[in-house]
Amino acid sequence: MNAATPVEKQFDAYNAHDLEAFAACYSEDFTAYRMPTMTPSLQGKDALVTFYRNHRFNNKALRAELLSRTVLGNKVFDHELIHGIYDQPVNSIAVFEVENSLIKTAWFYFE
Repeated sequence: MNAATPVEKQFDAYNAHDLEAFAACYSEDFTAYRMPTMTPSLQGKDALVTFYRNHRFNNKALRAELLSRTVLGNKVFDHELIHGIYDQPVNSIAVFEVENSLIKTAWFYFE
């Protein structure tokens, strides 16, 4: 499986607010970082599900617009505009590390 496949699936599920399909793209030991800090912002699939249920997918205006995607080995770099969190879209780079066809780690950079 191409490293982009689970990233594409989670992107589509994100925009559909489909929590079950979204979570299925992540490993049980998933870790997320909101850069520049190296302290995890989320650890584990359960934390991911709780966060997206309570702080993202309950927002009907939430959607991501993909501007570009680059795949380098098992890393996928998405440049996105995130709509619905603030009054103006948020410019974001998400770096996804894929292992065993699941997203294991993600680093999020916001402007």
